[in-house]
Amino acid sequence: MKDIHEVLRQKQAKYAQLAKQIEALQQAAEKLREVAPLLAESEEDDSAVLAEMDEQPNTMAAKAGAAVGQTAAKPARAPRWP
Repeated sequence: MKDIHEVLRQKQAKYAQLAKQIEALQQAAEKLREVAPLLAESEEDDSAVLAEMDEQPNTMAAKAGAAVGQTAAKPARAPRWP
């Protein structure tokens, strides 16, 4: 049979550990409440940028294709040694 005092010490240690974890979670929740509006604003900005990109996919693809075409049109040069 276990010593009642040892069991009590273990339970108190576990209780203290849980209390620390609860406190840390409460502090994290407070910080997240402060940051949540900022994140929501950022997501709205990101949505606007993504919407603009969705409206102009052909323009971006054309620019990318033109850039590839320009690099392919130039012949490769070998380095000149003195």
